[in-house]
Amino acid sequence: MAEVQKMRIYGKHPPCGNNSRLEERRIRRSNLRAERNRKPEKPEDFVCYESSDDEEETVTETRQFLRTTYNFVDYVRARETNTREVRKINQEYGSRHILTHDLFKEYSVSLNSMNKVFCSQWLSDRQVVFGTKCNKLMVYDVATQKLDQIPSLHGRSTNPNGGPQTDQQSGIHSVQINPSRTLLSTGARNSNEIAIYRLPTLDPVCVGEAGHRDWVFDMCWLDDEFIVSGSRDTKMVLWHVNSDLAVAPDKAEVPTHRLIQPVCVKECRSAQKVRALAFNKAYNEIAALSLNSFIHIWSAETFKQKISRKLPACQDNVCLAVQDDGVYAVGCRSYTLLLDARTLQPIKKIPSRYSGCGIRSASFQGSVLTIGTGLGMLMFYDVRAQKYLESSINSNRTVVLKASKGYVFPDEEYVDGFQNVKYTPAIYTHCYDASGTRLFTAGGPLPANLYGNYAGLWQ
Repeated sequence: MAEVQKMRIYGKHPPCGNNSRLEERRIRRSNLRAERNRKPEKPEDFVCYESSDDEEETVTETRQFLRTTYNFVDYVRARETNTREVRKINQEYGSRHILTHDLFKEYSVSLNSMNKVFCSQWLSDRQVVFGTKCNKLMVYDVATQKLDQIPSLHGRSTNPNGGPQTDQQSGIHSVQINPSRTLLSTGARNSNEIAIYRLPTLDPVCVGEAGHRDWVFDMCWLDDEFIVSGSRDTKMVLWHVNSDLAVAPDKAEVPTHRLIQPVCVKECRSAQKVRALAFNKAYNEIAALSLNSFIHIWSAETFKQKISRKLPACQDNVCLAVQDDGVYAVGCRSYTLLLDARTLQPIKKIPSRYSGCGIRSASFQGSVLTIGTGLGMLMFYDVRAQKYLESSINSNRTVVLKASKGYVFPDEEYVDGFQNVKYTPAIYTHCYDASGTRLFTAGGPLPANLYGNYAGLWQ
């Protein structure tokens, strides 16, 4: 979990420099080498050899190992004193340990009469912001369990032709925070426009208009000032929120916002309704997922479309995630597809283990891919081990989090007398906090004609 290389100030050896550790290390390495060299009953088609199999450790490597401690207490103390010691920590260890040891417990979040949560992000260690289908931008305080609604921003009341502007309120489908965590982007009152808020106060900054003619489905920040949005009108729009807008005014009795125009509007060729976006830092490119089962790659430097690829037998592809190393994950109806970012070739087709559940949300936490389904379950796939995360308590089963039953509010067409009907919610969104030890999940009923909600905090 943690690693600290001790620096010598006084004396020859640190407390961890015990020679018995070398003997334990040699025995462990020899056992691993013997296990690898054991001939399997069925010869493998592809075998990988490590360069250290036939070589002994050098004197330098031995000394470095002796002055390295793997105690988490030493890591915390080195961080507190801010010494020159080289220290590392595995960021995904906490969430992996909690999942495999069945330590997550769900705490239901009451959303009253809201309809379907589509997107969410952690603002801080105690606040989560999320957007709903009923066009509400809400902030949930996990400590006090209070909900606060953030006023929606609207553009001009007239269109460029002089006629009245009609708002299209189809819900807030995306909430994104820029890298420095100073700005938050989301949908405006008109679902064809985007709204920018200042963090941490959530004061209004600006509304981006005249970019899309249809609902904005997703956005992604390229840096602290540039953001890209994708819409049902198959357009990709580049916006610029300059530093002057981001700076909070000295005194303002009533918060106000400005209107901005797009820097560039381009058609996403070979696309039908841009559904999801992701910025790939490793390759400095933008990936766009369209509902006709295409993935499109754009250059982040020139904002030009480079390549489009048809996904194999991919239906209901509505979510896209990217790993730090550059691997793409595309959620489909019955499986999750891993793609090599260099060639867009499929690496692995991950079956969902539950037929017809539908993958509604996906995210990477280190090497663990978290998958939210349409049946109210969260699954966890280990990309390195190429298998679902297994429980350390019961080795015969994989780790699955089952969401509590949410509620659906029937319309008049339903049978009278049923105020609330229990159902299995779809996990439309999920997000980890900065520590990876808390998980917020939310969604609602999968059928479009059902009105309801679900939200839960796992910790």
